[in-house]
Amino acid sequence: MSKTCIIYSFNSNKTRLVAEIIADAFGKGKIEKVNAETITEEQFLSFDNMILGVPTWFDGELPNYWSEFVPALEDLDLQGKTFAIFGLGDQEGYPENFVDGIGILAKLLEERGGRIVGETSTEGYTFESSAAVRDGKFLGLALDQENQARLTNDRVKKWVESLHNFIK
Repeated sequence: MSKTCIIYSFNSNKTRLVAEIIADAFGKGKIEKVNAETITEEQFLSFDNMILGVPTWFDGELPNYWSEFVPALEDLDLQGKTFAIFGLGDQEGYPENFVDGIGILAKLLEERGGRIVGETSTEGYTFESSAAVRDGKFLGLALDQENQARLTNDRVKKWVESLHNFIK
């Protein structure tokens, strides 16, 4: 059986809330929760499947804890690893880089051999551009807790159901 985790900042309130909803949707004890602020390369590589929580900060930037881990990621071989990414953004306040963090991490992981799963539709969102969009779809689950929080639970439920095809 493959080893699965969900990596997110335990100190980021909105991302933590969504991560807990995702973990609960998989079922108690099915995936390990890991703090993105303290993860090591060895710990990262110990998992086969990873669900990554990445809010987009400011004008399309990764949060500090992910930015600080990027140099370590650049040296890793991620062949055989599967990644699903969820990200939080504000499509009204930052419409020109909505959930860019998803796209930034996805590109980095793919360049190192990682497989990205869990694409979602851009339907129902209003934004100008996003590094997270490829071929008309988000490269993960895009969430807007500022403007569409009421849609989060349904979006998470559908996304987790789709991930069961890839994460066992």
